Amino acid sequence: MPDPRDPNHPGAPIIPRSDWDLPPWHRWTFQHIREMTPTAQVWRGAGPVMPMREALEDLGGLAYDFEGRQRTIEAFLGESFTDGFLVLHRGAILTERYFNGLRPHGTHLAMSVTKSIVGILAGIVAGQGLLDVSAPVTRYLPELEATAYRGATVQHVLDMTSGVVFDESYTTPGSHMVQLDLACGWKEHDKPGWPRTMWDLVLSLRESECPHGTRFRYRSIETDVLGFVLERATGTSLAELLSRELWAPMGAGEDAYITVDHAGTALADGGFCATLRDFGRFAMLLLADGRRGGRQIVPAEWIADIRDGQGELFQAPYTTVLPNGAYRNQFWIEDTARRSYLARGIFGQFIFCDPDAEFAAVKLSTWPEFTSPERSLETLAAFRRIRDHVSQH
Repeated sequence: MPDPRDPNHPGAPIIPRSDWDLPPWHRWTFQHIREMTPTAQVWRGAGPVMPMREALEDLGGLAYDFEGRQRTIEAFLGESFTDGFLVLHRGAILTERYFNGLRPHGTHLAMSVTKSIVGILAGIVAGQGLLDVSAPVTRYLPELEATAYRGATVQHVLDMTSGVVFDESYTTPGSHMVQLDLACGWKEHDKPGWPRTMWDLVLSLRESECPHGTRFRYRSIETDVLGFVLERATGTSLAELLSRELWAPMGAGEDAYITVDHAGTALADGGFCATLRDFGRFAMLLLADGRRGGRQIVPAEWIADIRDGQGELFQAPYTTVLPNGAYRNQFWIEDTARRSYLARGIFGQFIFCDPDAEFAAVKLSTWPEFTSPERSLETLAAFRRIRDHVSQH
């Protein structure tokens, strides 16, 4: 869409506050989050930037098969509402592409890729001995004894296997997810009686649908519970913790930002904004088993534990996109046999990691749909084709 704030043409329609994060506005707003809703800074620190070598290769003409037809990578990028695309192999950038006005220094909303970043932060804090993932959530948040999280462990929350009822529907009036949209601070809060903050929303969850640890169900609120656990365990705000333990030691090139609610609480489940290259640096850190230079930033055993995720609790509808998949420590396991894994967010955000192939890909998008199994399947098909091609040399 055209820039709604063109300095040469003032007076363009004002972006509606109730729909700023939805199509068509999101094609612009996902790159301008700080202008749309309050955020907290995730400082990059004062240290050196993680270097990124370039071994550029034109992959646009590479063709892949999907649902009985062939398509090139160039066509895929052009037709899948891409904003940024980065391919990494053996520690070098092979392809770096920007679309829809995104610039190298510009940040882009990651949606639920944020969950995986917070999951890695949990691994760092656990490695420091400040978090016991086998402990009940109520060890850190005793207030949750009055909720359906009573008896759930931190690991249940990490794996989204608590039995708590949370309606993830984006479109059902009054669903928990619609309530979250107001509680997280993204929209004007105009519903008396609805939770005012993310903490209020967590405290309102009092129903269970199954025993803890018996089934995976994607619940965004689990990551927010995890965020509160991390803050309580460390006595530090999530934004500061992300800066101190991950973003600065990783060597990010730019500050990141995370949206905050009316109480100033960071949205752990989907509010993180960063540059394309810094998402690539995060992927490189994962491929290096959490190590940068001489420093072990993320415990290697935490990343190994992600890759060892098992699929016995992983059922439909999630198997539509990931038939051999699983979910572990806030990451999606693409294939439990290959042990490749990914971070995913609505409207088409992806970080794909295959450590055995020394391969990662990042795609930032603004799909017209919240979710699309077909677009997700095609994105994975494109990633695999590039991986297989570059692994041949």
